[in-house]
Amino acid sequence: MVGQRRGTVRWRFTILYAVVFLLSGAGLLVLTFLLSGGSVSNVAPAGDQVGQGGSAGAELRVRLLEEQLRTVHEQQSRQLLVGSLVALVVMAVISLVLGRGLAQRVLRPLRLITGATRRISADSLDQRLAVTGPADEVKDLADTIDELLERLEASFTAQRRFVANASHELRTPLATMRASLDVAVAKPDPAASTLRLADRLRTQLDRVDHLLDGFLVLARAQHGALADAAPVDLGELVDAALRERSADAQHKNLTVTVDLPPVMTTCGSPALLARLVGNVVDNAVTHNEDNGWIRITGSLHEKEMVLVVETGGRVLDQQDVDRLLLPFERLGDDRTGTAGLGLSIVASVATAHDGRVALLARPEGGLRVSVHLPAVSAPVAA
Repeated sequence: MVGQRRGTVRWRFTILYAVVFLLSGAGLLVLTFLLSGGSVSNVAPAGDQVGQGGSAGAELRVRLLEEQLRTVHEQQSRQLLVGSLVALVVMAVISLVLGRGLAQRVLRPLRLITGATRRISADSLDQRLAVTGPADEVKDLADTIDELLERLEASFTAQRRFVANASHELRTPLATMRASLDVAVAKPDPAASTLRLADRLRTQLDRVDHLLDGFLVLARAQHGALADAAPVDLGELVDAALRERSADAQHKNLTVTVDLPPVMTTCGSPALLARLVGNVVDNAVTHNEDNGWIRITGSLHEKEMVLVVETGGRVLDQQDVDRLLLPFERLGDDRTGTAGLGLSIVASVATAHDGRVALLARPEGGLRVSVHLPAVSAPVAA
């Protein structure tokens, strides 16, 4: 779409310049034709005066001369008309060529600005266009973009610094509280109420720790660079996630069916993709009903692969399901369990890998989560 719009603007400038050149040439040719016709037509009155003052022979010669002049004038007019039409066609071609050249020259600074701006991403906000030249509208546009990039860089830097500082500052009191609980429980003959309190506090501390970890992963997926990008097989990640949640799946007596291609390889961060698959599987296990089922399937297309995780359960509203990709959104009024970042982390990680996530409320009940990621060729084993 960007290339089509760029071509449209260029052709608009080309047609505009060509029309201006063509109209100027046509006006010049018409003016030349009119002036040439007027100068020849003034010969007739002179012939009449000579005819009135001379003899009959002289009058006959004057009439013959007038006929010859009229014939020459008609031939000159036809030649001038044909020449004007040929010149007009040549001017039309020249106008298109000159108009295209001028349009490219006018749009060249904008193309340079567009290309430089497109190369700047969230990980290279320190770059600037730094356009040099006269203080015209193009330089004003480039300077405005540089100022915008400067504000974005400051905002992104402040956000990353806040996330890092907040995580470190909050983990310190969490570690202190855990240590205090361990000391209280380790005392000889602790009271039963102390043990129950310690269990409840540990549960809440685990939730806060999980929430902080989710914040860090979410911030990295949204604003961080994939410095550890490598080929990753989603099938292996699915097996690892199922092994990790096997105890919970057995506790709920869930039937798990896996049907994946032999190789589902994408390129990205192994840690983030493992978190993506783990969160999808965790969501399927946690928000499932007893004696329910989980079906995990995959498919490969030309440049895309799709991982689908389906679960059974009650019938859900599609509008409520669409909100699950936002942070801290849950179905219903349940405020226990996870921190509400699971599927939002999945969406952010997929977006960071040029993919997407689609949620569908199954008509029969339950949820269908589809993760679309770019597919790459698997490396050949030695």
